[in-house]
Amino acid sequence: MTKLSGFPELLPAERHVELHVLDHLRRVFELHGFANVETRAVETTDTLLRKGEIDNEVYVLRRLQAEDQESDVGLGLHYDLTVPFARYVLENAGRLEFPFRRYQIQKVWRGERPQQGRFREFTQADIDVVAKDELAFHFDVEIAQVMAEALGDLPVPHLTLQVSNRKILEGFYLGLGVADPPAVMQVIDKLDKLSTDAVALQLTDLGLTGFQAAECVNLAQISTADTSFVERVRAMGVSHELLDAGLDELAQVVGAAHSTEGVTVVADLRIARGLDYYTGTVFETRMAGYEQLGSICSGGRYDRLATDGRSTYPGVGISLGVSRLIIPLLADGLTSDRSVPSSVLVALVDEDSRSESADVASRLRARGIPTEVAASAQKFGKQIRYAERRGIPYVWFPGESHEVKDIRSGEQVGADPDAWNPPADDLKPQIKEQHL
Repeated sequence: MTKLSGFPELLPAERHVELHVLDHLRRVFELHGFANVETRAVETTDTLLRKGEIDNEVYVLRRLQAEDQESDVGLGLHYDLTVPFARYVLENAGRLEFPFRRYQIQKVWRGERPQQGRFREFTQADIDVVAKDELAFHFDVEIAQVMAEALGDLPVPHLTLQVSNRKILEGFYLGLGVADPPAVMQVIDKLDKLSTDAVALQLTDLGLTGFQAAECVNLAQISTADTSFVERVRAMGVSHELLDAGLDELAQVVGAAHSTEGVTVVADLRIARGLDYYTGTVFETRMAGYEQLGSICSGGRYDRLATDGRSTYPGVGISLGVSRLIIPLLADGLTSDRSVPSSVLVALVDEDSRSESADVASRLRARGIPTEVAASAQKFGKQIRYAERRGIPYVWFPGESHEVKDIRSGEQVGADPDAWNPPADDLKPQIKEQHL
């Protein structure tokens, strides 16, 4: 059987890692008051192609037995969660309370060439705040704080949350006399893939002078973990009111979104996010040791997320590529300590006593202890090895005097199925973190 590339499937111990990440994200997002939504998997092709950048990556739907003229039903699988969310806001604006805070964790699909960190089917986790007509800037700060908090406690290598502001870039370019700032941003956005000389050459091809191109590249080299970037930009001698606004906004974000043990927040002026709909704050995130993946968590502010002709719905959000984040780590050994959720295996003396073992299991489950009964009445040594292969830490021996054995230490003690509890860390599979 041929394996389909780009459609990852995880083994149970790996899936526990993914569930751990997803549960953690949900918990943090909900602690900050974000409501969960789930949108349909398909959108009209007109909606999907509105941005125009990935029209060759959209999976379209058609009926297998349809006539040729009916084969295209005008629907495609969504390739991100922002496009369906914009449509969702427009369709439900009359029933939503603004500003609307939402998180969304779903599968998305892209018909691109599979490679490390890039898949045809993958999971994203988005948070956004959307308002009607006007969105206060403090939500930009909050989005950075929430995602930094969520990322900081994940079992992954150190992350760097890079923050920039397109107003800084556009204002700087305008102050230099550049005629087409968005075109320059699209070139600057290539600095992770091209050398500074190659980027400068592309800028001169756009019509910039050598001095203008050099200054645009120099601006992109500014990166600080505090607000000192403001003085460094000022020292370049360029002035524009849009530049002033962007510097003030970015200073607020970097000053408030404090670095943690797992995440460093930095102002990085090479971050441009080439898509035109970003209008202010922009985010990208790199993972130590996996820089070749590019950004695993990106987003920004978009003052025109959606409009119905009467009202405009501005927003700010950030999207974490969950699959891009964890699947390369799983390939490098990140896993959990057992392949089943069971904390206890109730041994089986013989088939005639299966109901007694099942009763013990029920009493343990009633108190929230994941438990299964042995599959067959083999010798106890084989039943213990069965538990060991699956990572189940405890084997319960029923009888007139119940006993439970910790098969890791070998300790075996008397126990009451209505009172005994394992340590909290043994109730659920635990992540075995990498040591990079």
